[in-house]
Amino acid sequence: MRTGVPLVELIREAWRYGLEHRAEFADALGDHLFLVGIALGISILLCVPLGIWTSRAGTAATPVMSVITGLRSLPSLAVLFVLIPYLGLSLRSAALALTLLAMPPILINTDAAFRTIDAAVLEAARAMGMTTRQVLFRVEIPLALPVVLAGIRTAAVEVLSSATLAAFVGSGGLGIYITRGFALFDYTILFVGAVPLAALTLIAEVVLTGLARAAEPPGHSTAKGV
Repeated sequence: MRTGVPLVELIREAWRYGLEHRAEFADALGDHLFLVGIALGISILLCVPLGIWTSRAGTAATPVMSVITGLRSLPSLAVLFVLIPYLGLSLRSAALALTLLAMPPILINTDAAFRTIDAAVLEAARAMGMTTRQVLFRVEIPLALPVVLAGIRTAAVEVLSSATLAAFVGSGGLGIYITRGFALFDYTILFVGAVPLAALTLIAEVVLTGLARAAEPPGHSTAKGV
């Protein structure tokens, strides 16, 4: 592993390496985004409805919240290695580990968003003759959306960075360059994976923060993700 090489030169060499292996890089980037999309998609489909339920369920929701939020304390790599004997070295192992990582912030933010909606606003909506379904879709969801998006933003950033674990189970992704760089003691190859990964994480942060602010009702401040 070379030391003392200027950062600009390392990035330039990484760019050349990426161009020389552009087909492999395109496949790795596609695999990475596909894996992130699966994990986030499943987590959103599960945890947004679940968060709406827990916000209404009172003490009955405590065990569910405890189990899901407890997942945050589990290292993703440890979860992945536990799953390997059952699911094998496969995309399913990586996808499940990342889904478990993405679930807590989405559930926590969704629960908090719906739980803290002003009761007077809901009462006024019902007094206007709105049905329960209309109150949910016309009042509650628009008010809760910025906080829910903040949770999705947190989950997206965590999953994007942790999706490098897919390289350990042969599922591709940008992690192949990071593990290859370490194995060959070559910063250039490591940067081929690390720099695009940092860029993707920054883009996700900016885009989802912008969406949360755009969804924010007038007079409210966007809540930060957990």
